[in-house]
Amino acid sequence: MMALICGSFARSGRVALLSSHLRRNLHVYKHREKSCSLHCHITNKNYLTATLTARPISSAGQRMCLQMCSRPLAGAPVVSQQHFHTSAPLKVLPMPLIWLILKPVQKLGAIILGRSIRKWWVSLPDNRRQLVREWTWQRRWHLASGAGVAMVIVALLLLTHLDESPLTGRTRLLVFSRENYMELAAVTSDAYMEEFAELLLPVTDPRHQVVERVVQHLAQRNKDIPEVAEVTWSVHVVQSPTTNAFVLPNGKVFMFTGMLDAMADVHQLTFVLGHEMAHALLGHSAEQASLSHVVDLVSLVLLAAIWAVCPKDSLALVGQWAQDKLKELMFSRPYSRKLETEADQVGLQLAAKACADVRAGPVFWQQMEIRDQLTGEPHFPEWLSTHPSHRNRFTQLDRLVPQALKLRESCACPALSATDPRDVFSKSVKVLLENAKHRPTNSSTPPPSALPAALLAQPASPLFAKVDE
Repeated sequence: MMALICGSFARSGRVALLSSHLRRNLHVYKHREKSCSLHCHITNKNYLTATLTARPISSAGQRMCLQMCSRPLAGAPVVSQQHFHTSAPLKVLPMPLIWLILKPVQKLGAIILGRSIRKWWVSLPDNRRQLVREWTWQRRWHLASGAGVAMVIVALLLLTHLDESPLTGRTRLLVFSRENYMELAAVTSDAYMEEFAELLLPVTDPRHQVVERVVQHLAQRNKDIPEVAEVTWSVHVVQSPTTNAFVLPNGKVFMFTGMLDAMADVHQLTFVLGHEMAHALLGHSAEQASLSHVVDLVSLVLLAAIWAVCPKDSLALVGQWAQDKLKELMFSRPYSRKLETEADQVGLQLAAKACADVRAGPVFWQQMEIRDQLTGEPHFPEWLSTHPSHRNRFTQLDRLVPQALKLRESCACPALSATDPRDVFSKSVKVLLENAKHRPTNSSTPPPSALPAALLAQPASPLFAKVDE
């Protein structure tokens, strides 16, 4: 076989062409000294100039070595060096983004498969259906064994993707790595920057400056945590009445002015930013997407079964809707509430190490609860929400305050005021309720919707106090 290949190659004339090219372009110089050199200049643009050093070969007292070099000998023609020009490497999409794109395609494939099975079964005559039933029954143990093996394989795959949370030590499932979500965060941050381009406050704005100082203060005081030290934190304040704030895994902090208006002082701001930074440090976005990915893959089997069993497409659509809602209520929303509670706990610790008054954390959620009541925000049961209720968050944080105070004290922070903001808030609420009881019904007092500003103790003015103070 090798002989035939070599013969074919020789007949094609390529060997002769290569041989003549080498004879024309290689000049071998033999020297009797210990070292010798060969100069090779390449005139064909299909070849590259390179350097190759060969071990000298002794023959009849002569040494000969082959060296392809870039500097010609005297008298040799000079030929310009050729280079390869390669195109820029293509960037692969992050795995979570690929999953988001393929997610509807997978669901559509499961629907088509289930519907095809149903159509095939309906088209079968009765005798063929009976044969299929008998065949399935005779091989029931084989089918059950195959299903069991598949379940064991899936379980082993899940066990190999278990991970430990960096700050809490909690065991979790992590299909997507932190590196994958760093790539996705870069794409997402660019999209947010384009979306909020006209709403971003300038860096000279006092609101931007105070958020910037609090974020850098939190990062400095918690630099002993590797996940904090490895990230470059940057702040973007969006002019919007939305009560929201979030931090991307790559350290991009987005704060809305509506959230700033809901805060009473810089201590509450420190707690909220610590909560959002905790989401990024703990990798909650990758963790939640991992669980959603696994649940979606398992639900594809159930989705195909729904479309195969339901006799009509309308009933299959109802079954699919029920499956989606059940999956959301049983897995997605409870897990999201669990991650929010963990971020509250870690955020309180970050704020304590930053010497903030951690007693202001529970007060913030009390303010949010009363604010929603006064503004008429719709109230839903907690099991329908992705976040714990304001009251439950206040209760949880109030229970964690003593531990956070000890952590704050161990960080050589200045002593706190003897006045507990939780007591101040409770007394303020009682005074407002008493005033509301004794207020005449025909009074010209502003309606309850105008009370949040007074209740929250002028949230805008203390917010711009110096972080050091």
